[in-house]
Amino acid sequence: MSKRILVVEDDKEINELICDILKQNEYEVDYAFNGMAGLKLLRDEKFDLLILDVMLPYKSGDEVLRELREFSNLPVIIISAKGLVQTKVDLLRLGADDYITKPFDLEEILARVESNMRRCELQYPSKVEENKSLSYKDINIDIESKEVLVNGNEITLTSKEYKILELLLNNQDKVFSKANIFESIWKEEYYSDDDTLNTHISNLRNKLKKANSEEKYIETIWGLGYRLYKL
Repeated sequence: MSKRILVVEDDKEINELICDILKQNEYEVDYAFNGMAGLKLLRDEKFDLLILDVMLPYKSGDEVLRELREFSNLPVIIISAKGLVQTKVDLLRLGADDYITKPFDLEEILARVESNMRRCELQYPSKVEENKSLSYKDINIDIESKEVLVNGNEITLTSKEYKILELLLNNQDKVFSKANIFESIWKEEYYSDDDTLNTHISNLRNKLKKANSEEKYIETIWGLGYRLYKL
């Protein structure tokens, strides 16, 4: 099934250009020319990604984003003529996932869309929606309650530890680079000298080991990243 994207941009020529390049690459596209119409579509319809202008009639892009984040985690790419760093920072803090400054190249739009789609799929794999639980060896996760059982005993994980474990269980044959995991869960750019991810992986391993010291779960693939030990 093709991915569905909403483009909210008041400049009709720019709106049409963006829609055309997306359709040429087999995306299903809807559009709106003002913030109120865009927000109504977001409330009434299901989309996989939003491309959102900032300067919109009736309801500005930042207002649309603020209200959207009250009911949805939909990936949002901001497009704006405002290139000020503080503007970008403010919108990213409001919940935007990416920011493109006008004028832009249509190929850049396409690349950003593909990148954010991949990131979203890593963080929210379709399996999570289909299944009520995940399992690997003696680990069982209840998706709805976020309860994690190891060897029949419940363990307490932090939010980030839980998300790392869920990501790995949803992709049991995949090797994740540190950047993959960090950017999928923290939604920030990964820097190689940042020890945050290593600390969370270490804490997660320790909790799993405490629950069952006889079993190994998370394997380090030197030079590549992490994966679950193959069954």
